Amino acid sequence: MSSRLFVPLLVTGLGVATAVTLTARTQPPAPPRPAPTGNVRDHGAKGDGTADDTAALQAAVDAAPGLVVLPPGTYRITKTVLVDLAKTGFTSVRGDGMPRVVMAGDGPAFKFVGTHPGSADPKTFKDGVWAKERMPVFEGVEIVGDHEAADGIEATGVMQFTVTKVLIRKCRHGIHLTARDRNVLISDSHIYENRGVGVFMDAVNLHQINVTGCHISYCDDGGVVCRAGEVRNLQITGCDIESNQGAQRPPTANVLVESTGGSNAEVAITGCTIQHNHKAAGSANVRIKGPTAKPVKGTDELRDGHVVITGNVISDVMVNIHLQHARGVVITGNTCWTAYEWNVLAENSAAVVVGPNNFDRNPRYAAEERPETTNALMFRDCADCTLSGFAVSRTRATPAALTLERCSRFNVTGLSLLDNDGAGLELTDVTNSRISGCLIRDDRPDAASLAVRTQGGRDNMIVDNYLGRPHEILKGVGLAERNYDAKVKP
Repeated sequence: MSSRLFVPLLVTGLGVATAVTLTARTQPPAPPRPAPTGNVRDHGAKGDGTADDTAALQAAVDAAPGLVVLPPGTYRITKTVLVDLAKTGFTSVRGDGMPRVVMAGDGPAFKFVGTHPGSADPKTFKDGVWAKERMPVFEGVEIVGDHEAADGIEATGVMQFTVTKVLIRKCRHGIHLTARDRNVLISDSHIYENRGVGVFMDAVNLHQINVTGCHISYCDDGGVVCRAGEVRNLQITGCDIESNQGAQRPPTANVLVESTGGSNAEVAITGCTIQHNHKAAGSANVRIKGPTAKPVKGTDELRDGHVVITGNVISDVMVNIHLQHARGVVITGNTCWTAYEWNVLAENSAAVVVGPNNFDRNPRYAAEERPETTNALMFRDCADCTLSGFAVSRTRATPAALTLERCSRFNVTGLSLLDNDGAGLELTDVTNSRISGCLIRDDRPDAASLAVRTQGGRDNMIVDNYLGRPHEILKGVGLAERNYDAKVKP
């Protein structure tokens, strides 16, 4: 190519390059991509109750906005919406105007998954938990099950999971805690009419959980259930927990803490109304069941415990409070009635303290129309217990108001056992125990009851009691003196 031809071509090329550069400089920059709003409608959710909104809700979570918002509407989903906190980072799911999510598939409607492997000790935390996963919140949403295996919410591996102001109904389990969680808060929620368990601690390793200010009712397999696993520091406070026992379901309880296959302890049940359903066989309001298969290493001890049951209103089941293989239980300040079998049934338990409580048959509650409600108390194969300052009145259809059977080292003081059928107090094969300062009377016009009946036993003290009815305190039971025997007219 000649130099004459090259110069024009070079100039032309430079001109084209310059024009392209100028054009690029003069064009406006591309608009920035909008930040994720978290609003599920922006991800295609219809909220009309008919369309399948699963993909839209999952897309809203995966966009990692931090806050996923469900405006008013009915969102039908067919698969679990997974909140993988290690990928999404901090995530809360909140409703605006109480939206409804209908779970038409199996499994939980929402599952929160974290990676916390440690305890509540700050030294056990991985950096990523504080950086991306702490305190996920689920708030202000109704979940309705439309599948026989639909659950409400599940959490596993999560730190500081917080559930508040939710309604979960017609599911299998309401809130399902699995594998390992820490510092869970459940408050101000309604968990109602579910086929399984209301709040289910399912073989979970969990320390620190508060269930506060909730209505948990009509769940067929139990209200608050802790089974197997290792749970510590469970507080149930200010709740209404009712009728969580399906008539055709295996025995459970409104509050069930069962250590079979695990170890569960350190429980406080305070300030709750806990009632119903006496029509279900084996029903209980509070049932604490320790392990029975494997003793603690180096001992023959089979019992879990450290349980406080205080300030509750408890009624209308087969057994109001049932302790099996429990240890370190305190029962005080409760009012209990309409127990069809037992107000308190303690079996194979130790270090139980029953203080001032009211175990009364109140006529206002159609008591005489339910003669089959015994309202009695039974301690069977128990040791090292203290019973003091409580009142038992008007038990019916039972041999005694209070029975101690094959028990040892009991201190029974200051009880009022009044107007009860059978005997006020029955001691069967009791040893090394003291009964003192009790008032045992029956002032009904046609009363035929006894104050105290003993069968077998030894090395006991039955002293300084006011016995307003005849007694059958047999020789050989121990020291029986200074008891006032009221003169009963024939």
